[in-house]
Amino acid sequence: MGGREQQAEAQAQRTQRTRQTQQPQQHTQQEQQTQRQPRRAPQTPQTPQTRWTRATLGRPDRPLDLLTARFDRHRYAPHTHEEFSVGICVLGASCIDYRGGALTVGEGAIVVLAPGEVHTGESAYGTYAYRALYPAPTLLTDGIVGGTPHFREPLLHDPELAAALRTAHTELSTCPDPLEAESRVPWLLTALARRHSTARPTSDTVPGAGTIALAVRDRLADELQAPPSLADLAADLGLSRYQLLRAFRTTMGMPPYAWLAQYRVSRARALLELGGRPAEVAGQVGFADQAHMTRWFGRVLGVTPAAYRTGVRQ
Repeated sequence: MGGREQQAEAQAQRTQRTRQTQQPQQHTQQEQQTQRQPRRAPQTPQTPQTRWTRATLGRPDRPLDLLTARFDRHRYAPHTHEEFSVGICVLGASCIDYRGGALTVGEGAIVVLAPGEVHTGESAYGTYAYRALYPAPTLLTDGIVGGTPHFREPLLHDPELAAALRTAHTELSTCPDPLEAESRVPWLLTALARRHSTARPTSDTVPGAGTIALAVRDRLADELQAPPSLADLAADLGLSRYQLLRAFRTTMGMPPYAWLAQYRVSRARALLELGGRPAEVAGQVGFADQAHMTRWFGRVLGVTPAAYRTGVRQ
């Protein structure tokens, strides 16, 4: 073998040894780089945010279910309800398959779905949120003629009524006072049926409205710790609940629950002035708890019961 051939062979051996030495180093560097990279958390689908609550109405009404919902990608399977479904969109827009067509319910709109009607629901684009009430058909028959109302157009644009339904839903979801629920929900549902269904409204005139209102006021004042339901009061007076509510609101300028709450505040003030403790006074005058009394003190007097007690006893 010549000198040049020996030099070439030696050079090839050195190159091979160099490659074998570098390969483990390269693998080690790649492993270190892989280890240094932060691990990404596995992505999980967002879960729907829903909350069900229930408001108690007067006999013989069933409790009223209230739904607060916020969805991103959720789609309801085709289904029906035994009750009406009255929804108010508060964010984004939803798409509902109903009666062979597609409804796009935008923010501020009301959608009324009849009992037994198959429907679905999903986001029209991005996140959407809504509030829904599920009233029995009988809650929409007061104040109209002809039984269960028919809504020819399920998608309604009534900003005033939508705002009132949304406010009532929110407040009853956090403080489901039976008299408040019975004073607000049937009144609003009657307005819904009278304004937007094909039913004919009954007369708004209630003979002897002043006398009726005073009789209801006296019963509420006498039984402030456990007031009778409006349905029972109406039956005793030979009226529908809508007639009783209309007579009271026309005469007193407020619904029965609001009058009773203010009367309770007045009674509570007297007990606090005598040194009563707010937690005890709340039960004595018929509030659900101290928080319930505090809310109404704020609305009526602008102070908390404790602050009122401290101020008048200095």
